[in-house]
Amino acid sequence: MNVIVVGVGFMGSGLVKRLTRQGFDVTAVDRDQAALDALGSDFEGARICGVGFDRAVLEEAGITRASALVSCMGSDEANIVVAHIARSMFRVPRVIARLHDLSKAETYRRLDIQTISPNAWGISRICELLTYRQLDGVFEIGSGEVRLVRADVPPLLAGSTVREITSIGEVQIVGVSHGNETFIPTQGTILADGDIVYAAVAASASRKFKQMLGIGE
Repeated sequence: MNVIVVGVGFMGSGLVKRLTRQGFDVTAVDRDQAALDALGSDFEGARICGVGFDRAVLEEAGITRASALVSCMGSDEANIVVAHIARSMFRVPRVIARLHDLSKAETYRRLDIQTISPNAWGISRICELLTYRQLDGVFEIGSGEVRLVRADVPPLLAGSTVREITSIGEVQIVGVSHGNETFIPTQGTILADGDIVYAAVAASASRKFKQMLGIGE
């Protein structure tokens, strides 16, 4: 998979290094040569020095054959321009843009551009940690509308079935860990005290799922 990362500041450089370790073919683009040099000798991908929203720079980076582009510069305006060019002009299959100002999220959505906001994630994660009650977030899907969460099965639910903690369109149990085994359950799977369940939960149903588990606010 060929990925272009535009902007290799703190977030971008970390992303470049991680994707490279995972076996992706990565091209780093930044207007600051020093930032590109800071990626170090371990980075074997291409380094393109130039303005990320310059069409010629993107073509040099191989955008016509890119599987994905991530724009994570310090400017929302610059990120949206790069993402829009990648999506509309070059038809890059997957385009992700870093978003600093959450009020601009609707603009990105109208352009069919997926966003990631470290600020929003940080706020959400801090609140989650402060209010932790046997329920832990594992992964966010999309812009956080659906979350994969992990929860302990409390003693009061021992003997209950997965069906009893499922709500169509809101809560779906996707995995159960019992002892040393983790498996995909059926609606009739019986839960035991000490089991761990993994659930896909709509953001609007988080409180409902806690109530199902008997977890206080």
